[in-house]
Amino acid sequence: MTDPDATDRPADGPEPEDDLVVTHHVLPLRRGELRYTARSGRVVLREEEVKKDVFRGWRARAEMSVTAYTLDPPEGGDLTSRPITFVFNGGPGSSSIWLHMGLLGPRRVDVGDVTAPHPPPYRLVDNPETLLAVSDLVFVDPMSTGHTRAVEGQKAKTYHGFAKDVEQVTELIRLWCTREDRWMSPKFILGESYGTVRAVAVAERLQTKHALMLNGIVLVSSVLDFGTQDFGQHRWDESCLNFLPTYAAIAHYHGKVKGRLGRIRQEAETFAAGPYRAALAAGRRLPAKERANVVRTLARLTGLSEKYVEGTDLRIEHWRFCTELLRDRGLTVGRIDGRFTGPARSPIAENMDADPSMDAMNGPFAAALHHYLRGELGNRQDLPYEVYANAITKWSFEEFEGKPIFVADKLERLMRANPHLRVRIEYGYYDLATPYHAAEDMVAHLHLADEAFDRIEHEYFETGHMPYLHEASRRSESASIAAFVARR
Repeated sequence: MTDPDATDRPADGPEPEDDLVVTHHVLPLRRGELRYTARSGRVVLREEEVKKDVFRGWRARAEMSVTAYTLDPPEGGDLTSRPITFVFNGGPGSSSIWLHMGLLGPRRVDVGDVTAPHPPPYRLVDNPETLLAVSDLVFVDPMSTGHTRAVEGQKAKTYHGFAKDVEQVTELIRLWCTREDRWMSPKFILGESYGTVRAVAVAERLQTKHALMLNGIVLVSSVLDFGTQDFGQHRWDESCLNFLPTYAAIAHYHGKVKGRLGRIRQEAETFAAGPYRAALAAGRRLPAKERANVVRTLARLTGLSEKYVEGTDLRIEHWRFCTELLRDRGLTVGRIDGRFTGPARSPIAENMDADPSMDAMNGPFAAALHHYLRGELGNRQDLPYEVYANAITKWSFEEFEGKPIFVADKLERLMRANPHLRVRIEYGYYDLATPYHAAEDMVAHLHLADEAFDRIEHEYFETGHMPYLHEASRRSESASIAAFVARR
């Protein structure tokens, strides 16, 4: 393929090579030892270069940062009978640090919990619940995240967009399956947040371009239809409806709404589907008495004052909700996880200046990952490990120009073409990044036969965007994903 935005690598420059450090480890478990091999470093990705219909070669474009784990098979064991799972986070512009060090890897960071976070320098512990017990793992850092970089003479920004990102991650998976002889293995993709967009789009490209069929896709905190939660110009009212149950759950967690969580959520969902939807659709046609009733109900469910709700014109934006809910306590609540709180920068600020849930997580995860890569996996890379891609100033969604990002149709196509594909979707009740009711709405509108819905499983957690930030939820999530992958 031709890349018009790339420059030619100097002819006399060294050809980049794969640089993977191999180490061997033992993880003690109650049922015995888990012996595995880890590989950490970078894999060179190449593209066919064609100019004026002339094949010019297989050119290096990127050095992709990966950390992979393979269970050591018994002598004579068949490697292809063992599942392999490819994992990435989202952003776009986030490395795979969160799923790697928080949930799936054989070692994880111990962060404590929301009510008792551990102070620095933090600590790394064994992870008996690692998915490695049932599946080999490949953690992928997309362009400009982790240690992934464009090769000398190429432009990283070429891959800072939906299509090229999907193309590159697809190629990494194809290449890995080919080199490691894993085409006959059960294959899974697991993505979180924007990684769910990437997961579905990559799965669709693997299937249509390479006829590489998957056994399953795991979507953690999914957002396949941005229109269900877009506070921009497209579907603001729809977003208000889908965020309301999450507002109510967070308000309940912080004592602003009384009653059982299940009842509060159900009431919010019912209100959103009926009176609230009708009120927003009516606009200025809504009679004053009905409007007053809607204001009172919204205030009661969200923990906000009637004056504030009236001031929003019944339309509460999520970042402002985080700033307003605990204003009387001088606190803001987390967008990624509404259980977390942090001091407000100003008692009159309209918007909080940072997400307190990410403030609490960045330090522990970054410290753990940096120590782990170098100290335990022998990765000697001196490049900064980019937890977030600082090089990304703009992410291109040119394929969706003038409309919300939408890949639910790709999921439909995948499930129609592959009657054996299973999908797992995870939801967090306190997640304001990908609210659970918006994801439910996406599923409810999938154009699929009834049998396909039987291949979709769901699990809900009383956490935020990352269920594994709560110990009980982490264990439940780990067990459920392992069962999903191990199922035949």
